[in-house]
Amino acid sequence: MIIAMDGPAGSGKGTITNLVAKKLNMINIDTGATYRCIALLVLRNNLSVDDKDKIIELTRNAKIEIDEQDRVFLNGEDVSKEIRSKEVTDIVSQVSVIQEVRVILEDIQREMAKGKNVVIEGRDMTTVVFPNADYKFYLDATPEERAKRRVKQNQEEGIECTYEEILKNINERDYIDMHKPQGALLRTKDQIYIDSTNMTIDEVVEEVIKHIKEK
Repeated sequence: MIIAMDGPAGSGKGTITNLVAKKLNMINIDTGATYRCIALLVLRNNLSVDDKDKIIELTRNAKIEIDEQDRVFLNGEDVSKEIRSKEVTDIVSQVSVIQEVRVILEDIQREMAKGKNVVIEGRDMTTVVFPNADYKFYLDATPEERAKRRVKQNQEEGIECTYEEILKNINERDYIDMHKPQGALLRTKDQIYIDSTNMTIDEVVEEVIKHIKEK
């Protein structure tokens, strides 16, 4: 079974899919982490986001794994914290628009889900990577609310960043994500739309599980 969830940056997809997976005894896969791994490689190799050929080559040679504790491994190294840095966040959308990178990572994401019961989230899970998913959700919230949540998350993780910086980054990422030539973030009729702006985490989880049980 595949439960797929799309939505913009900071909408809470990672938190919600993780909790839903635990409640349903399924595996949670954060596909955004795969793109963040490549962004981290770009930084570590002192590349520009315009160095497409080199980035594609890095992607081809990258070994990305996510274990049952949601830890992310890049070429055998646990990079769970490193991929959440401000520097990675600033360039991940630009890396993700490279079509060849998307194709390689989409194959990795499908392989991660093969033969398993998974809850999986990203930007194009319901439209490109898993168009035949059993359940499709679109999780949303206002940019202002998403920025507030990201500030709180960063503070808990010891990452320094102002609300204004995060809101600017979210608005820029939204534009990039929604205007990609391939794999754009889209609303479709077969998605179940949830606006979590004024909802608690528990309420969103309950809403998702309610729709699954109803179907």
